[in-house]
Amino acid sequence: MKFNRSVYQALTMIGQFGINMLVPVFICSFLGMFLDRKLGTNFLVVILFFVGAVAGGYNVYRFARQIFQSESDQSAYLHKSRRNRKDGNRNERKDYQD
Repeated sequence: MKFNRSVYQALTMIGQFGINMLVPVFICSFLGMFLDRKLGTNFLVVILFFVGAVAGGYNVYRFARQIFQSESDQSAYLHKSRRNRKDGNRNERKDYQD
């Protein structure tokens, strides 16, 4: 089987999205269960579950924004170098023709 780096990078990003979403949900849920036992209530686990879900969603949003920003910067850098090479080739052609 041929090694395809982009497939492994995509799988890694999917795993990171899952971890960024699940960790806050689990931490807040367990904290809610702990506080419910200590305080004798039954509603904190639900509230903290949703707080964890919002925090996880925000983590995923920040992570995705960072990925797309870096790809955009990299793409702009690559296209800039291509444009400069094309302009350089045009100048060389003009010099050659003159």
